[in-house]
Amino acid sequence: MEEFQIPEPGRHNNTSDIRSLEHNQRKWWISVFSCGFLILAGDSLVMLLLNFYYVQDNRSENDQDQQYRGTWTQALLQNVAFPILIPLFFIFPSPKPKPETVSDQTNNRHPPFLRVILLYVSLGVLVSVYSKLYALARLYVGWGILVPAQLVLTSLFSAFINRLKFNRWIIVSILFTLAADFFCSPAFSGAPTEDESYTHGIKAWLILILPTLAFSLSLSLTQLGFEKVLAKTKRYGGNNKKMVVFRMVLEMQICVSFVATLICLAGLFASGEFKELKGDSERFKKGRTYYALSLVGLALSWQVWGVGLLGLVLLVSGLFADVVHMCASPVVALLVVLAFDFEGDEFGWQRRGALLGAVLALASYFYHLHKTKKKETAELNKRENNDNNSEEEA
Repeated sequence: MEEFQIPEPGRHNNTSDIRSLEHNQRKWWISVFSCGFLILAGDSLVMLLLNFYYVQDNRSENDQDQQYRGTWTQALLQNVAFPILIPLFFIFPSPKPKPETVSDQTNNRHPPFLRVILLYVSLGVLVSVYSKLYALARLYVGWGILVPAQLVLTSLFSAFINRLKFNRWIIVSILFTLAADFFCSPAFSGAPTEDESYTHGIKAWLILILPTLAFSLSLSLTQLGFEKVLAKTKRYGGNNKKMVVFRMVLEMQICVSFVATLICLAGLFASGEFKELKGDSERFKKGRTYYALSLVGLALSWQVWGVGLLGLVLLVSGLFADVVHMCASPVVALLVVLAFDFEGDEFGWQRRGALLGAVLALASYFYHLHKTKKKETAELNKRENNDNNSEEEA
């Protein structure tokens, strides 16, 4: 994702502006599909490795209390591999500084450093909260029931916080996504048995609602942070809201994951869970080497997923990022069926229908994006024609 910028409506436009806009739109589409692929790859690897981890962990042979341990470790894995992104941050180019006039320097008020720090700390707290609670919720109430409420909350936060305008194509996409995810949640080897899942009552529902609330809120606040804070810093173009740079995604992911990692580490040691790591490695069926490799693979996969998710938040919106994330579920379910032999788990007609629903959901949202980009080009052409007509009359 290179730096690109859409021409401002108020300035004089010519043929080069139209070519520049079309070139930027092509790069934009490539970036969107690339980030979507990262989400799909990250979701798939995370689910496959989580299933492998809990299959090899032998938890079914232990007492019920053992079922719900290790959640701080899983939360830490979701964030701890951020250092692998630091070299990429320095490899990708920063925006080219543009000369500013005296009036521009007077009007450009860059956000104070404290506001940027506050953004990263607040998002880091939210990420650590949903990392911990999602890890716990998957073990208490399973995987499938976790996500549908999340998209509803993301839609509400996008409407009120990000002022997202809904149209029929976005609404259709949301409905297809909810239907697809409801009928096609991937099998999860760490899920509780049917008897266990109903013994917790209100506690299970709280563990379900709180992480979805934190995740949805973090998406909307991340989008707001890109637009109102990072885009206005001097290193990313001052007051230019339409500047899109991949370094913004990496900076956000690195800093937020750093804060979340510190919180998860504190929780790991404060809870005494770090003492259980040795027992987990000894209980692992395939031995300590595979135990360590599974943890490393999970940590790296979470970073792949996180970069793709933040990339779509920056390029489009938090709602679109959540839609793509949820539409990956039917594909992930198919991969789990192929990779594991869970009793009664097959890719039947419900999951095939869910896969079709996910395709229709993405097609609907992509059609909305296509119409939006086409409208931008038409408006630029119209402004150029009006400018040419004015010059001819003069």
